[in-house]
Amino acid sequence: MTVVASADLGGLGAKEGAPVSYDWSPPSIIPLLLPWLAILALLALKPNRHATAWWIWVPLGGMAALAAAIPSSLTFLPSSAFDALLELIIAVVFGLAAVWLLAPRLAYRHRFITFLCVLAALEVFTAFSHLVRQDWVGEEVSQALGMLVVLTVGVLVIASSLAFAGLTFRGRYRPAGLYLRLFIVLLIVWLVLIGPFFAFAMIASGGQIPWWSFFSVTLICTSVTFAVLLPFLILSSANSFFRERLKAMLHLERPAPPPVVTPAPLAGPVN
Repeated sequence: MTVVASADLGGLGAKEGAPVSYDWSPPSIIPLLLPWLAILALLALKPNRHATAWWIWVPLGGMAALAAAIPSSLTFLPSSAFDALLELIIAVVFGLAAVWLLAPRLAYRHRFITFLCVLAALEVFTAFSHLVRQDWVGEEVSQALGMLVVLTVGVLVIASSLAFAGLTFRGRYRPAGLYLRLFIVLLIVWLVLIGPFFAFAMIASGGQIPWWSFFSVTLICTSVTFAVLLPFLILSSANSFFRERLKAMLHLERPAPPPVVTPAPLAGPVN
């Protein structure tokens, strides 16, 4: 939190003093625990009452531990922007964990309905995980809402990329093929999304923005998004419980209808 002293001193000096950063600690840790408790509640649902479902803690806990360890090792980076990025990543990780646990109730016969359900679940749990962890003091309110807009864009990119990756898949499910297709789809979606903003910036600057910056930003967004998804994809590849859920959400290897067996005609009376 940043504090700025303000007073009208007339001609004796400036009205505002230098901003001072203050590390404000919330009075309770319960808001920080709420996303974890939400995942615990999802594990109590009937489809998740299986010991295998608890493997969801591996990617979730691993990403949370990694996010906690990275800032201490990257002291040369600006802390405020990097901390904000980590908060966004952790919120998306909780949203993905919720989607993987809710998959049986999100997968429908029609791809578009499945996409809408995945998008809604991912948005709700991601926004919840982000908002409950905010301080809601001073300038933090506007920053939290601004980050929520960024989260919404990221959620839309992830949900649509998963849907398109499943749509382009033909034949047998192969993890390596899915990873490659998903990365390419993420790259295309980010190109389409960032392209209009870059074109507007190019026009406004008179063409002074280099083209390589557009592709660099796109590649960074793609890599970060894919890195967030990768632990859950690996979990689905290594665990049959979550593999079937991923295949259901992406409509991979849809089971063929059973063959129609025509009953044999009844034998007529013997004369």
